[in-house]
Amino acid sequence: MSTMKISVQRPRLYIETYGCQMNIADSEVVAGILRQQGYDLTHELEKADLVLINTCSVRDNAEQRIWGRLDYFRAIKRKKRFLLVGVIGCMAERLGEELAAHEAVDIVAGPDSYRDLPLLLDRARSGAKGINVDLNDIETYSGINPERIDEKTISGFVSIMRGCNNFCTYCIVPYTRGRERSRDPQDIIHEMEHMAANGFYEITLLGQNVNSYSWKNGLQTIAFPQLLEMLAQEFPQLRLRFTTSHPKDISNDLLHVIARYPNVCKHIHLPVQSGSNIVLERMNRKYTREYYLERVAAIRSIIPDCSLTTDLFCGFCGETEEDFQQTLSLMEEVKFDAAYMFKYSERSGTYAAKKLRDDVPENIKIERLNRMIALQNKISKALNQVEIGKTFEVLVEGHSKKSKNDVVGRTSQNKVVVFPDKGFSSGQLVLVKIIKATSATLIGEATV
Repeated sequence: MSTMKISVQRPRLYIETYGCQMNIADSEVVAGILRQQGYDLTHELEKADLVLINTCSVRDNAEQRIWGRLDYFRAIKRKKRFLLVGVIGCMAERLGEELAAHEAVDIVAGPDSYRDLPLLLDRARSGAKGINVDLNDIETYSGINPERIDEKTISGFVSIMRGCNNFCTYCIVPYTRGRERSRDPQDIIHEMEHMAANGFYEITLLGQNVNSYSWKNGLQTIAFPQLLEMLAQEFPQLRLRFTTSHPKDISNDLLHVIARYPNVCKHIHLPVQSGSNIVLERMNRKYTREYYLERVAAIRSIIPDCSLTTDLFCGFCGETEEDFQQTLSLMEEVKFDAAYMFKYSERSGTYAAKKLRDDVPENIKIERLNRMIALQNKISKALNQVEIGKTFEVLVEGHSKKSKNDVVGRTSQNKVVVFPDKGFSSGQLVLVKIIKATSATLIGEATV
């Protein structure tokens, strides 16, 4: 009597991730949780049994795009009825019931509810909607090995803390991600060991405000400078980055750690948002223009080769032309290497939406944004021109999108460098001399 071996195909998970690096890290946590439930990742939508859309609520256009994607999946589900669709992340937290009412949606899970996904899936399979958007002030997803989504990348993200206590008046994050809580350093080390063993060469430590990381164990407290130093010593073979820093919390202790260890990248992203003290106070940013400039001076004194990038937006409630001119003058004074720039978009549920008037006309917001972008492009190009003739150590990421004859990588200062391929491999450190520059890219030649 012969027996036939029947192979059972594991269900497949397809994840779409929108928004920040934190969402990428969260998608990998979700993939790790569902891997334990028998799911394999797929990058092909047509092969998926479960689709999860990891959402962002920071700007309105991000949410509008999600509604469009849900209409698309509704059409797919009419042909593929076994397909389950879930919305996770900040938009799920903010608009849980509204999302659950959409015909395409089977599951809605907020950022603190991912451990409950197996239960929510069971509910969805039974024909009910699986919903959990409860905030949890202790959840850090300790003990979970994230499943890396991009198998080709050499750079990964590790979340060291969750939530935010700052309550900037324009920001929805404290309401969708809850209050700050930090991960056990040993849990972070365990995750990084796993990544280092699986081909990662660079890791970015993530938090809404990494500077306020604080792990307490009995009488011992480990703050962010101590954590970063611990990781720099534990993983000398890895490049370490971190984001995002809040200006009110960036200490000299941290700057000295960055300066001390060659594997800690010489780049700080320090969002300023506005150069006007009046606007900063209205935003509840908890620092002044003068304090911010003092921190910039400290960075440049302690880490002379450090690059500095920022976030800026214009058109916030009550912003006058004089306020905006102060932002432009701050940009001229600091000379950021690069900046993420936006016009203000009111988010319902924030203090600003409830208490402040969005009174800057849209055409003025757009005009100010264009002026801001033009100035930053001029500054970035001038700073990159100064790099011509210098030699940098570049971590090769892969081939350039424009030419298979060139490779692309980043310096410790997070500047993109393109140079001719001489058989280099991803993850290799190469000394490159800069010969040309644009506002966004350095062009060089390997010195070996």
